[in-house]
Amino acid sequence: MSFFQHETAIVDDGASIGEGSRVWHWAHVCSGAQIGRGVSLGQNVFVGNKVTIGDQCKIQNNVSVYDNVHLEEGVFCGPSMVFTNVYNPRSLIERKDQYRDTIVKKGATLGANCTVVCGITIGEYAFIGAGTVVNKDVKPFALMVGVPAKQIGWMSQYGEQLDLPLEGHLTITCPYTQTVYQLDGSILTVVEE
Repeated sequence: MSFFQHETAIVDDGASIGEGSRVWHWAHVCSGAQIGRGVSLGQNVFVGNKVTIGDQCKIQNNVSVYDNVHLEEGVFCGPSMVFTNVYNPRSLIERKDQYRDTIVKKGATLGANCTVVCGITIGEYAFIGAGTVVNKDVKPFALMVGVPAKQIGWMSQYGEQLDLPLEGHLTITCPYTQTVYQLDGSILTVVEE
C-alpha cells in the first residue's frame, strides 16, 4: 500500500488512492473514487463513487464529497464544509439521475462550514469564506463571503487578499511571491510568475 490508512478507516475495493495520501480516522472511501497523490482525508470524511480528487488536496474533518464532485489539484476543503449533488432533493422522490457536476478548480479554498450548491464551477485559487453559501459560478481568484455568496475582493495564489477593486484595469504584484496579476474588467489573471 503506497498510502496511509488508519485502522478505523474504510477503503472499498476498487478505490484508487495515490502515493503518499493519508486516510484518517473513520473515513470512508467508496470503490469508484479516484484520489490523487499526497491527499489528506481527515477524520469522518466520506468520498463517493463518482468523485475525483486531485493531487495534494486537503479535506478536513467531517466533509462528505458526494458523487459528481470533482476537485482539481491543491483544493482545500475546510472543516464541516458541505457539498450537495441534487438541486431539489426529496426523501420520497429518487433523483439519482439528476446529480449535477460540481467542479472546484486548482488551488481553491473552501472555508469551514461553507456550503457549495451543486452544478457550479469554482475558479482557480478562489477563496470561499467560512459559512458562505455558494450557489453560482465563482471567478478565478475571487474572494466570496455571505449568504448567498458575494464577491468582496481578490485573492492571490499565495492566499493573501490583493488590494484591487472588483472591476477596472490595473496590475498588481504580490508582495510575498512577486507574482504579477492583471485585472482586466472583472477578470483577474496571472501575467508573470
